[in-house]
Amino acid sequence: MAAAGTSVIPRNRGGGSRVDDTNIVFETSHGVDVIGSFDKMGIRDDLLRGIYQYGFEKPSAIQQRAVLPIINGRDVIAQAQSGTGKTSMIALTVCQMIDTSSREVQALIVSPTRELAMQTEKVILAIGNYINVQAHACVGGKSIGEDIRKLEHGVHVVSGTPGRVCDMIKRRTLRTRAIKLLVLDESDEMLSKGFKDQIYDVYRYLPPELQVCLISATLPHEILEMTSKFMTDPVRILVKRDELTLEGIKQFFVAVEKEEWKFDTLCDLYDTLTITQAVIFCNTKRKVDWLTEKMRSNNFTVSSMHGDMPQKERDAIMAEFKSGATRVLITTDVWARGLDVQQVSLVINYDLPNNRELYIHRIGRSGRFGRKGVAINFVRSDDIRILRDIEQYYSTQIDEMPMNVADLI
Repeated sequence: MAAAGTSVIPRNRGGGSRVDDTNIVFETSHGVDVIGSFDKMGIRDDLLRGIYQYGFEKPSAIQQRAVLPIINGRDVIAQAQSGTGKTSMIALTVCQMIDTSSREVQALIVSPTRELAMQTEKVILAIGNYINVQAHACVGGKSIGEDIRKLEHGVHVVSGTPGRVCDMIKRRTLRTRAIKLLVLDESDEMLSKGFKDQIYDVYRYLPPELQVCLISATLPHEILEMTSKFMTDPVRILVKRDELTLEGIKQFFVAVEKEEWKFDTLCDLYDTLTITQAVIFCNTKRKVDWLTEKMRSNNFTVSSMHGDMPQKERDAIMAEFKSGATRVLITTDVWARGLDVQQVSLVINYDLPNNRELYIHRIGRSGRFGRKGVAINFVRSDDIRILRDIEQYYSTQIDEMPMNVADLI
């Protein structure tokens, strides 16, 4: 018998390559209905057109549960795996809730990276194509003048990073009086030490009747405890931790005795990487630069991205990778959260991540929305412990990489 407030859905035993993410056990507040189609959510017709045109047929597990409470004005804490439609859920609910006849900012979405904030803006504009929604991404590294011009002209939704959003509010360019919804995307990151003060700073300027939604793939206990400070009786829609590893993603490790051997291993794998598109994660910006340089001097084509690069360059690299013009991207954890490139089906952890949460975010770059993916971890002898810890924490299995790994991609 399921515990109260837990909906248990039978596991899908059917064939087919697509992972069905509706078989996850959610720890969910009482009274949350599961609504299996967009048509039954009371969404306005011109927004439904946008959703279907965008390519969505039916809502994902998290969307089936969280869209309605958000639209109904409840504070919501929603957690679901990477690649299950959290960004599009934010876009959809925001578009449903705004009044486009009023040229004021009514929803504010704050994300930890510029790329994620800009991606959210794009999805809002795409889904909201027929309702004439005006959205603007307020992010660092872009022209302040352009932000001011856009905001003065009037937009309905702002998707931004904490520093720039704060700056625009303090300049009184981003007027907050009509904001009724605040969404913190990747909220565990937003409420961690680096951003917490800025988030509280933004929150101070917002109207008292505010609706707040927290969305993330990982919500550690201390973050959930903190929510009582700024949320009112939130609906909780949580996924059990051991359900978080992504079913369609096969995870492997390659044992390397010395750090130097990682490079040779990567070169051996290069042909496999370019069958598809691959993201290679390193733990530091310096390592990204070093590895990129070393790969290129050995005549391998790679691109790279990290937080110290000028924003223009980051945008260009992102666009090239999304279009498939480059096949292999070497990056830091700036890329680990929320970014969506459909063709990526291989992730390599050149370095194992510094914490367990990041592991899920990184490998979640492959196998988006139920596609198949492969994650390969390079593991030195002193990393074995970390790997076993990750396995245990997520109740998952990471096997030694087989010879025929190319066939799995």
